[in-house]
Amino acid sequence: MLPSLHRFRPRSLELLKDYSRARFVGDLGAGFTVGVVALPLALAFAIASGVKPEQGLFTAIIAGFLISALGGSNVQIGGPAGAFIVIIYGIVQRYGLANLLISTMLAGGLLFAMGALKLGALVRYIPVSIVIGFTNGIAILIGLSQLKDFMGLKIEKMPADFFSQIGVLMGHWREFNPWSLLVGTGCILIVLLWPKTYAMERHAPTLGGKAKRWMAQLPGTVIALAAATAATYFLKLPLDTIGSRFGGIPQGLPSFALPELSWASARLLFMPTLTIAILGAIESLLCARVADNLTEFKRHDPNQELMAQGIANIVTPFFGGIPATGTIARTVTNVKAGGSSPVAGMVHALCLLIIVLVAAPLASNIPLAALAGLLLVVAWNMGEWHEFARLRHFSLPYRTILLGTFVLTVVFDLTVAVEAGLVLACVFFIYRMSTLFKVQPLELPYLASDVASQTRVYELYGSLFFGAVGKVEGLAENLGSEVRTLVLDTQRLISIDTSGLDALLQLQRILERQGQKLILCGLNEQPASLVQRGGLAQALGPKGIYPELSDWLLSQMHIDRVRGDASPVK
Repeated sequence: MLPSLHRFRPRSLELLKDYSRARFVGDLGAGFTVGVVALPLALAFAIASGVKPEQGLFTAIIAGFLISALGGSNVQIGGPAGAFIVIIYGIVQRYGLANLLISTMLAGGLLFAMGALKLGALVRYIPVSIVIGFTNGIAILIGLSQLKDFMGLKIEKMPADFFSQIGVLMGHWREFNPWSLLVGTGCILIVLLWPKTYAMERHAPTLGGKAKRWMAQLPGTVIALAAATAATYFLKLPLDTIGSRFGGIPQGLPSFALPELSWASARLLFMPTLTIAILGAIESLLCARVADNLTEFKRHDPNQELMAQGIANIVTPFFGGIPATGTIARTVTNVKAGGSSPVAGMVHALCLLIIVLVAAPLASNIPLAALAGLLLVVAWNMGEWHEFARLRHFSLPYRTILLGTFVLTVVFDLTVAVEAGLVLACVFFIYRMSTLFKVQPLELPYLASDVASQTRVYELYGSLFFGAVGKVEGLAENLGSEVRTLVLDTQRLISIDTSGLDALLQLQRILERQGQKLILCGLNEQPASLVQRGGLAQALGPKGIYPELSDWLLSQMHIDRVRGDASPVK
């Protein structure tokens, strides 16, 4: 029987029923704030990914609107994300831009299918050590990729892999442009030191009151970008700009183009597609969970969110867009600016569209060193560097998974890192569960001495699965020839899998060949069901399974009384 599909119901349809004018005013202000913040980030993410800057803007506009309109979160903002930079750059270098668009569409279809099949909750099962490992690894790669423009190095094309990038940068570091370094550093300082809203509200009386409070409402990224652009234009600084490298940004709507899709391309792009889909799902649902913790609204619907992400990634490539997902920085900005519904996200997309239509020519003077500086801040904020310092407080498996995922992300790629991290997590989990399963001997003083000498009783504790069957398989070897009965008390046996069932069947057969008998007592619901369905109950016979260990003890007392033993029990 096929599983039921998730009902497609965007959160926006639920919220608009009781939508008020006051709420719209709050969403309008938040949307424009996020739109202004998203502008430099969309440009920077696109350039760092190896595509044209307008592709980042078109992605933020189209995907941002669709993710908010069709998603399952009140406040999540979608668009191009820093986590995708390394992935997109590698795909473009290896497969080309056309195949990136095709891969994005295929990933969108996969994301939609994941949501429709109600697989959104599975993303939560990815261990936090893996998430931290690949997030920190991506942050390192983003920072490394920006050193070229940050230092103004004349490198025609940066390679995609880590060690090649290191080699190219080391070979050109003497060619650095001091003006690029100065502008990039200035942008970093402005973003870090620009007063934040919460600080201004707390210290407004000592910092100048209303004027500085108003300054705190302006995003530091926008101030840094505007200052760097003005300095470059008026001082005629010898810096690479969007105009000098890309010819500026077109002032108009993106044109619709149909990517050439074929089965051969789809087969070639399997791994890039899987990488985009996995990363998009993880990033969007992690972002939605962060938003849930910042607000008191209804929690997000992970399956609806994946379906919205899928639609956005299917549609955006038709207009030249790149992969999109939920973005934590813009979502947090939306929450702090007063956004309370998906309308804020839709307004943010419309705000970006207005900027493109009205002020696109001004973007030609934006220095690439400024965008590199902003991305270095993004990379620093993305990484959870304090987790490295805390590693000594955690277990060896946790440290191994986190560091292994981190190193593999940096040296190889995200897909290899996540796959290896999941394999390591599974291996350590299996090992841990196998150590928790115990086979402990029980002493039963209530048995008559002759019965006790011919009986061995063991208690099974935990889960009997494929990683722990060795502890059961060796029981028959340790029994002496005088033993006639092996009793297993399974009252604390939580579960059993088919490998565990097979181990018990083999144990029963070995004991039967040796003229010995296996007794099971106290089976819980799941083990009892599998024992019955797997044929072990039939092999043991009607007197091979007892509801409790005490029931088997009473049966032995009855046998002793029939035989005439005057003192079967103490």
